[in-house]
Amino acid sequence: MNSKIKFYQTIHFKIALVFALMLMLTLEVVGAVFVRQLEQENLNTFKQQIELPTYVDSSLAKQLSRTNEKAANRQIKQILSEVKNNNISEIRVVDAKGIVRGTSNAGNQDVVGQRTTDEAVKNTLLNNRSHTENIYDNSSHNRYYVNVIPLVGAATNNVVGAVYLRANLESVYDSVNSISLIYLSAALVTVVLGLGLAVLISREITRPIEEMRKQALRIARGDYSGQVKVMGNDELGQLAGAVNNLSVRVEEAQESTDSERRRLDSVLSHMSDGVLATNRRGNVTIINNMALQMLDIDSEDDVLGKSILDVLDVRRDYTVRQLIDNSQQQTLFDLNVDGNDMILSAYFSPIQRESGFVSGLVCVLHDVTSQQKEERERKEFVSNVSHELRTPLTSVKSYVEALSDGAWKDPEIAPQFLKVVQDETERMIRMINDLLSLSRMDSGTAKLNLEYVNINELFSYILDRFDMIIKKEEDPKKKRYTIERHFTRKDLWVEIDPDKFTQVVDNIMNNAVKYSPDGGVITARLLETHNHVILSISDQGLGIPRKDLSHIFDRFFRVDKARSRKQGGSGLGLAISKEVVNMLGGQIWVDSVEGKGSTFYISLPYVPYDDEGDDWD
Repeated sequence: MNSKIKFYQTIHFKIALVFALMLMLTLEVVGAVFVRQLEQENLNTFKQQIELPTYVDSSLAKQLSRTNEKAANRQIKQILSEVKNNNISEIRVVDAKGIVRGTSNAGNQDVVGQRTTDEAVKNTLLNNRSHTENIYDNSSHNRYYVNVIPLVGAATNNVVGAVYLRANLESVYDSVNSISLIYLSAALVTVVLGLGLAVLISREITRPIEEMRKQALRIARGDYSGQVKVMGNDELGQLAGAVNNLSVRVEEAQESTDSERRRLDSVLSHMSDGVLATNRRGNVTIINNMALQMLDIDSEDDVLGKSILDVLDVRRDYTVRQLIDNSQQQTLFDLNVDGNDMILSAYFSPIQRESGFVSGLVCVLHDVTSQQKEERERKEFVSNVSHELRTPLTSVKSYVEALSDGAWKDPEIAPQFLKVVQDETERMIRMINDLLSLSRMDSGTAKLNLEYVNINELFSYILDRFDMIIKKEEDPKKKRYTIERHFTRKDLWVEIDPDKFTQVVDNIMNNAVKYSPDGGVITARLLETHNHVILSISDQGLGIPRKDLSHIFDRFFRVDKARSRKQGGSGLGLAISKEVVNMLGGQIWVDSVEGKGSTFYISLPYVPYDDEGDDWD
């Protein structure tokens, strides 16, 4: 706010100016009335001074009534020469026929005997009425007063002529102008003196107002230290006291507001939920850091002032009114942040005044991606368990019913049916055991029996078992395969649970055997990297489609469902393997090319020891 005010913008100048204008207006009105009245009085006095005596009018009327025009004209000239009035410029005598019979202007005697052309004279002769007017002579630039008086004969009482009288008014207007000039000069002096006096008086009146203005500017800048001096107990003094009290109240309110704002900023900054606030038009006015992270926004300046519909990208589905109407209800939004799908739960609440007027909207965002994912996986898990158990149970039920119907009497069919029932029952037992293992891992009740194991020997021991299975297999129809090993020669001692690690390798090897072609080669590798031991098992099977790679460790997921179920797979082996490896602090992943085979990798943490071979020996 600019505190510098020019002099003509100050309030005391305006007060003085108003006072001066009122004084000028008063003087002008009084002067106009006075001059007008003076002019009227002078004109009336002037008219009275130039009126012809009654005996002159009677004498002129008598001469116009004579039949001897020459003698009458001489007498008329004599009468006019006897009129001594310096204000009269000219007197003309016109008979009833409109003939000029005489004039007092010695230099204009040629008009005598001519017919008058003056319309005022003609109208007077015709109507028998006096006529007066003020005229302006363009040639001499003088104003004249003209008075035409009808002359009535004494004997006949008829109009015998008229007297045309013209008088110069310049003396009257000169007198009025001189008086007006004197009055105007006095008025100007009065206005100047009044303006100066008004400035002095208004300055004294507005001095407290100026101090209050300066204090108000200090308050606006946040400086509450000043005080306005109270000059008296009048209205200005009471106003000064009110400004001082206002300064104190504003300072207290500002401190309270700053404290609340800092508290609110601290709360919003440390909230685990995103918060947005809008004005009544739905434009964002407040957003906290968590909301910026959830919405993948770099700076709040990119959001402030924008519609919340555009920020949440829901303009096609909602309006601001619908968001207000859906207040206190959960609304889910699917967003894509950095290529990752995110599900946000939004709660909207209107900001209402005491009158009920909605002045804005508050939106609280909560990331429910994991909850929604867990809920979806839980439903899929229940559905998958139901489906997986229903299939063997249906099979068992069908064979049992067949046996009950008499098949048990057939010595050839009965053993086959009982073998199917036994296989399906064992399959269900394996599935339930796997489910119990996963349940214990999910609940955190599964325990690890950790010990330092030479991973080279343990891995070789597991693979030896699969080699032994091939050697003991006598059925020529069974699948044949070869296991190749590429191990580091260095003994690697890793802290693991041998039983659970064996279960992991068994699951991967069983899958490699199931999906490898007859005569295929399974390659096992073991190597050491920086602080990790990497195991890998590669097959030459069907491979895994790229779209299924991210789901291969999901529970009950099968790439080829029909073939996996036919071979007795439950779809839980890889899920259990992942949980076990995670519990051991490692990682498991897969690389696969469809039609060429798959490679499963297991990474376990490894800390090398000096001379560890001698110690453990």
